[in-house]
Amino acid sequence: QVQLVESGGGLVQAGGSLRLSCAASGRTFSRYAMGWFRQAPGKEREFVATISGNGASTHYADSLKGRFTISRDNGKNTVYLQMNSLKPEDTAIYYCAAGPDISRRDLFNYWGQGTQVTVSS
Repeated sequence: QVQLVESGGGLVQAGGSLRLSCAASGRTFSRYAMGWFRQAPGKEREFVATISGNGASTHYADSLKGRFTISRDNGKNTVYLQMNSLKPEDTAIYYCAAGPDISRRDLFNYWGQGTQVTVSS
């Protein structure tokens, strides 16, 4: 069982940066692939990025490569999402998730409550 708590969301102007954090409970954090997903108003939830348990592998949504960076600190049971050059279309609730395999997003079955990111123009 993994419990996830996101933080770091807020209001930022276009072009600005934010770093989201997701703190996980439990002693088996490094066994889980971790990911970030987002859901904008009126849209379905979409994939942002995932990272393997040891942090060696990462996957990104093509549209976000170069602006967003996922990382993790297994000593702190925390995964991060650094977001740069933010655009109004990045406005969404951002969710942290955990699963057994970086390539199997369909198996990510532990979810946080989400943190709101709002980018003003």
